[in-house]
Amino acid sequence: MPVYFLSDRIEFPLPENAGGDGLLAIGGDLSAKRLLLAYQMGIFPWFSDSGPILWWSPDPRLVLYPEDINVSKSLKKTISKNIFHVTMDTAFAQVISACAEARLDNSEGTWIGEDMITAYGKLHASGYAHSVEAWYEGELAGGLYGVSMGKCFFGESMFTRKSNASKVAFVMLVEFLKKLSFKIIDCQVTTDHLIRFGAKEIPRQLFLNQLEKAVAAPTLRGKWNHRSVQER
Repeated sequence: MPVYFLSDRIEFPLPENAGGDGLLAIGGDLSAKRLLLAYQMGIFPWFSDSGPILWWSPDPRLVLYPEDINVSKSLKKTISKNIFHVTMDTAFAQVISACAEARLDNSEGTWIGEDMITAYGKLHASGYAHSVEAWYEGELAGGLYGVSMGKCFFGESMFTRKSNASKVAFVMLVEFLKKLSFKIIDCQVTTDHLIRFGAKEIPRQLFLNQLEKAVAAPTLRGKWNHRSVQER
């Protein structure tokens, strides 16, 4: 399949045109309008900071339906002990920077460069990108961030500095999304970590069909917190 080169116009080829590895297009920018269109179409950016912007729509797609989350007995015990204080949208900049640092510290390389941090910071300011933080004794111990549109949450990255911190943050996020009747959590690419939580691979076309219905719902924008459930 051909790889498409994007112009300054805010548009994408159909995600079904992605190659076997999921790569769909190269170029464009990280403006809020383009990013939101990408997510709405089932496309996401993933690239090295030193290279061009790459846009992906893999087949199969890893998703987690909130009602299917699997929480291990040991993690349930950790949660019940209230070791971590979990918040939402209180430290977005710290979370996304920590996600980048964690990958660099592990010599994995990261796609979360300065341009990505700036772009998602703007999405957060506009009420579309959100973070979940797990605090331990007043210090940020773990967390995650992603993008929300309609009844779909697009997970981007997570980090942990203390065992189980990011797992607790993730479970708290899923429980929050369940209360808001979210239909799907897009996990993008397959990892054993997410499979253990109950995520599953589904055909891209099925994902796109479900995504179209999910993003048609109103988007809960602004700062998230537990009162957001009551506000809905």
